[in-house]
Amino acid sequence: MSNRLEGRVAVVTGSSSGNGRAIALALARAGATVVCSDLRKDALQGGYETDLGVDTDDVILKAGGRAAFVSGDASKAFDVQNTVQHAVVKYGRLDIMVNNAGVFTGLHSIVDETEEQYDLTMNVNAKGVWLGCKYAITQFLKQDPITTPSGERVRGRIVNIASIGGLVGLALEPAYCASKGAVVNLTRELALDHAPDRININAICPGFLATAMVRSFLEQEDTNKLLHDLTPWPRVGKAEDVAKAALFLASDDAEWMTGSMLTVDGAFTAR
Repeated sequence: MSNRLEGRVAVVTGSSSGNGRAIALALARAGATVVCSDLRKDALQGGYETDLGVDTDDVILKAGGRAAFVSGDASKAFDVQNTVQHAVVKYGRLDIMVNNAGVFTGLHSIVDETEEQYDLTMNVNAKGVWLGCKYAITQFLKQDPITTPSGERVRGRIVNIASIGGLVGLALEPAYCASKGAVVNLTRELALDHAPDRININAICPGFLATAMVRSFLEQEDTNKLLHDLTPWPRVGKAEDVAKAALFLASDDAEWMTGSMLTVDGAFTAR
């Protein structure tokens, strides 16, 4: 445990599994109080975590940290607003919002992709981030800024989880790329609007990761080889790689960063 985020209150959406779980644990280890939010409290099976049988908030509590769980759908305004309000009512303020919740409906061309798959992808991946930013910024503007150790006054920080699919095209992922592209440019736009308010808004663009979402691809020899061949670094990523980047962006070390797209992709987009 460290005190890098001591006294800060964070919300992490999609916190039960994968990136969200790793991010919530990293923020808690750095001293933050973490409000975990997801459709379900228990982790998706098929993930690579060693302690999948213990819910994220319980892992934090057992380690001596501070955490709570709020059930919520990231694509529903009421649920997102309720999660933010829970943090404020219970802990007094909100300092960090991590919009991580996301879905992936599989590989298919636009010809085969259904309207239902498109709507689900856009509702969670794009609208969900829009809602998270909307209600976090609304709260940030209401509360008094905090003074960092360097003397800067900040109102809050937002970390959006985008994707390399928001920066470049990924074959057979039309709706997914559209949704993540929306996250990338929303992040840039909001950073411009709210820089004068001292609100940092950045995004992380992960590459191919070993999570439950892509386990089926990693378990097939041909697609496993493809994912490794596409990643210049000699391994695919881990959720912890994304969590370390999120911790940095949520901390005072990223004080003058806003509107940035931080790639965590083993050099995939460096080509």
